[in-house]
This record gives sequence, C-alpha cells and structure tokens, in this order.
Amino acid sequence: MRLPFRLPWVFPAEQGAVSDAKAVGGGVSLVAGEGEARWTGRSYASLSREGFMKNPVAHRTVRLVAEAAAAIPWLAYRDAQELDRHPALALIGQPNARMGGADFFEALYGHLLLSGNAYVEPLAIGTRPAELHLLRPDRVAVVAGADGWPEAYDYRAGSQRRRISAGGGSAGGAGVGGGAGGGAGRCGGLLHLKLFHPLDDHLGFPPLAAAQVALDLHNAAARWNKALLDNSARPSGALVYQPKEGGNLSADQYERLKVELDEGYSGPMRAGRPLLLEGGLDWKSMGLSPKDMDFVEARNGAARDVALAFGVPPMLLGIPGDNTYANYQEANRAFYRLTVLPLVSRTAASFSGFLSGLYGEPLRLVPDLDQVAGLAVERDALWARLGAADFLTEEEKRQAVGY
Repeated sequence: MRLPFRLPWVFPAEQGAVSDAKAVGGGVSLVAGEGEARWTGRSYASLSREGFMKNPVAHRTVRLVAEAAAAIPWLAYRDAQELDRHPALALIGQPNARMGGADFFEALYGHLLLSGNAYVEPLAIGTRPAELHLLRPDRVAVVAGADGWPEAYDYRAGSQRRRISAGGGSAGGAGVGGGAGGGAGRCGGLLHLKLFHPLDDHLGFPPLAAAQVALDLHNAAARWNKALLDNSARPSGALVYQPKEGGNLSADQYERLKVELDEGYSGPMRAGRPLLLEGGLDWKSMGLSPKDMDFVEARNGAARDVALAFGVPPMLLGIPGDNTYANYQEANRAFYRLTVLPLVSRTAASFSGFLSGLYGEPLRLVPDLDQVAGLAVERDALWARLGAADFLTEEEKRQAVGY
C-alpha cells in the first residue's frame, strides 16, 4: 500500500509535544500530542517583532496611522493670534539633523502605537532649544519618587546609562545620541507622551497589546498554511499496526520506524514522497473538515480585530467582511475623524505645554485641518454652506472657517 504524505506528528521534539505508543486492540498507533497555546509577550520588542516586523496587517495598520498623522501640519497661536513664523514651528519642521518633521512624528506615533509611550528629549544651544530627539521606549525606565510621581527617567543604550530629571536637565553617565554641536546641552527635561492605561500610573498601554490574541492567531494561521504547503498541502494522519496474529511492535522496530520516517519523509524537499507500508502497518488519514480548514475566514477575522484595536476601518486595508461603510471615501473620512485627528490633537496639546516652557511664552499648537486631504469633502460642504449664508458678514464667514 503506497500513500504519499508527511508526518510532522511523529517527531515531538520538533513540535514541543509528546507522542505516545498505545496498544489499541492488539495494535500500535502513533498519534500527535496536543501543545499549549503560546502567546506573544507584551513588551515593546515582542510586539514590534511579532506585529510590525512579521505581520502584514499590523505593519500596514501602524504605518497607515503614523503616516497619516505625521502628514498633518501644525499651526501656532499666541493667545488668539496666529503666528506665521515662530522658532517652535521651525523646530517641529526640522527636529534634528537626522530627521525631518514627517520622519520624526512618524517614528513618534509608531512608538505610541507599539509601546503606548513616546519620549522626546530637547537639546539646546545656550538657552535656545535647538533639537528634539526621540528615545526608544524600551530603553527608558520611569523612576518614581517617594510620592509615587515620576521624578526622573533612566535611559540605557548598551553599557551607557544616564538619568534625566523629569523637571529638566540630566545627570550621570555619558550622553547618548547626537548633539547639536559646540555648547549643546539638554534642557527642559523629558516630554513623555502616553496612551491611557487603566492599571499603570506611569506607562501607557499599546493598542497592539489589546489585539495580542488576534495577532498570534493571524501569525499562527500563516505558519500553519506554510507548513501545510511544505507538506504538499496534505494533512497528516496515523500509522496503525494491526498484525493478524496480534502483538505490538518491539522497541527496536518502533525506533527504526521513527528514524525511517524522519530521514525519508520529513521536510519540504520530501513532501509527496510515497511511503511503502509493510507488515501489518495501515495508514489512517486524520484530515480536517472543510469548515475546520477554513483558515481564510479565521485570518480575516483576526485581521479585523487587529485593525479594530488601532481604529482603522478594515475596508482601508482590503480586509473583506464587516464593511459597514458605504464607500471607501466614507471609511477614509471616519478614519481621520475618529482615529488620526484625536491622536494628533492630543499630541499637539502635549507639545504646546512642553514648548511653552522651553520658549518661556504661552504657545498653542493645533493641527491645520485645511491641509488634511481626507477631510476635503467636509471642507467643501462647509464652504458651500457659508457661501450661501447671506445673513453672515465676510468677517463672520472668515471666523467660521478658522481665519
């Protein structure tokens, strides 16, 4: 009896399971053991590797939010007066010599989405803020004071370590990262942006951690499908020894059978090779039903959960099912209104207070909604309504649109 197949269940060391040799009705069956579920850790490094670096849905979702948010320009106000030029706007446009404004904020939003935290450190020449630098979240540790509030931050990079005061300045250790050149120093402490965490007073909660189960399910389904393709798309089964005269395989026969299967029929290069069965051995297929094998729907469901955690409509990622929006344009507008703008607005508010302290004057930074392409339809509708409002003066119309 010749049957082409591959037996990944025969070798438990590769799968982390335990195989048993059981006597059933005078015969021997080789069956697969059940393994426990393995979950990705919730650290910044784990979520980055298993999510952003290995999962296409998480990668595209993070980039979609970060790039859309980073592309929105900011306006600066002193009280009610809009400032056409201000050093704060120049600093945001070119935070440091290595990164432009879009690159800087894309990385900042990426840190927030993958770790729930983002850290910005300013550098100054004399008393003038000169550069802004991002610190990788997994290298920063919060140092709590006696009252429980953060009093400093420890930053570690390799063997170097330094402590940055929460209120301003830094002390201890060698500096890490680029400086601004002669006379450059750190100023203004550290700006810590974080997302809401219900159980932590100091650190934020990353959206990807809420989708951890969906992320692992999506990755596991991809690995399973890859292994199934390596197996020539055939499910595994069981070898049953049922000799006519009764009895079981001896220990030497059992070990020899496993060695022959391992050397002759395991691995993608041997997929589909026919197996010669002899001496009372019989092949029992352990195939799954079409419903059990419906990995496509399982992957799509997991992908929708990942997108949901980030607030991205599945339609924008090309994920089928549960598309509650009438069209792509409506989904894109909801994406900006419900996800991108709240993230940008809270970030601008944090930078407003931070840069006000650096420059010694009250500043208010707000996103420039007129430059958001995703809101063009809403903007056109507003202008049309105001243009038809004869009871408003030109000055009132300008104020209504933010001028």
